[in-house]
Amino acid sequence: MAATRELSHVYPLGSRVNEAGRLEVGGCDALELAREHGTPAYVVAEDDLRARARAFQQALAARHDDFEVLFASKAFPCTAAYRLFAAEGLSCDVASGGELHMALAGGFEPARIYLHGNAKSEAELRQALEAGVGHVVIDNFDDVDRLERLVGPGNSQRVLVRVTPGIKPSTHDFVSTGHIDSKFGLELDDARAAIDRLRSSDRLELRGIHIHIGSQIFELGSFRRAIEAIAGLGEFPVYDLGGGLGVAYTAEDEPPSIEAYIEAKVAAAHEALGRERRLLIEPGRALVANAGVTLYTIETVKRGLSTYVGVDGGMSDNLRPMLYGSVYEAAIADRLDPGGELCQVAGKHCESGDVVVHDVHLHEPRPGDVLVTPATGAYGHAMANNYNGVPRPPVVFCRDGDARVVVRRETYDDLLSRDAG
Repeated sequence: MAATRELSHVYPLGSRVNEAGRLEVGGCDALELAREHGTPAYVVAEDDLRARARAFQQALAARHDDFEVLFASKAFPCTAAYRLFAAEGLSCDVASGGELHMALAGGFEPARIYLHGNAKSEAELRQALEAGVGHVVIDNFDDVDRLERLVGPGNSQRVLVRVTPGIKPSTHDFVSTGHIDSKFGLELDDARAAIDRLRSSDRLELRGIHIHIGSQIFELGSFRRAIEAIAGLGEFPVYDLGGGLGVAYTAEDEPPSIEAYIEAKVAAAHEALGRERRLLIEPGRALVANAGVTLYTIETVKRGLSTYVGVDGGMSDNLRPMLYGSVYEAAIADRLDPGGELCQVAGKHCESGDVVVHDVHLHEPRPGDVLVTPATGAYGHAMANNYNGVPRPPVVFCRDGDARVVVRRETYDDLLSRDAG
């Protein structure tokens, strides 16, 4: 009988190779999950989500008294995830009316919700006001115009101003948001004008400043520079310092710890902004990415100049490799030892670029094997689509050996459900 062993930090906390030589996530055997729920399937370790939520809260509580940790829900907009993080005491940021709807359905108190977005519609703003969201994050002057009209005389809405501090961190251009000429937020001079206008408003209560310079950031100095850049805008009771902490997608990735990340932001805020402030942070990817894996079934193996291992999913369930060139690992779920044949894990879609994982070593891949890609908890489900008419996968939460479907698999009939004629 094979001995059990732990896996790299890319996999969900507590994952292991069990006595049968199979991957276990949340105490559940990956092959049994594939048999019961089909593939592709998003599998999420529930205790991992809870552990990371608590780690962020504990790290902040150890360094600052007045704070909120916000779930940046665009990373994993799933009602069960909203419900879990609400129960853990987090607040929530949403970037659309749809995310707001799910956050409310998941049990977040409206007062603990922050509405973001660079192109909020009047309908979304009206929805937020009717729901009673705690804060709307002003991204542009059109937000101010619309909100002042919608709030109406005698009423008030709390707001933050999103500022683009002119800092470009070391990350992919597509997930960099704090540089000059970004579509997000107001550059410093425009931010000053927005602040002046909001301070004179009898309908909008300016509470503070929001910054978010990007995501998947390993170099912590950029956070300090961003915080220092906004110090000259004035004193405010609230500073939302955004998210951005990078995660490990491969075993070689060594992102900063949650504690080091929080220390960097809080220390910079204390020095540049003062200690008597309410500090907010917005982890999204760092809460959910490594909590999830995706299970596929290998359908074909084609050996030629390269070995293409064709799976039953691809860019419809993980768009990031095609969108950003993101790098993932992969393994056969019952043959996880290092080594094996150099392969390209190809999706099933009619695009040459539909390759989920490049240049990965797999042990004797063959049709019918279950293949796993770790670190898909963020932006897999969020960006899932129906390209080539492929139904979107289920989301399965696992804990202590029990698995429960929290989002069912789409059916072919679902693809027709919006047809109107």
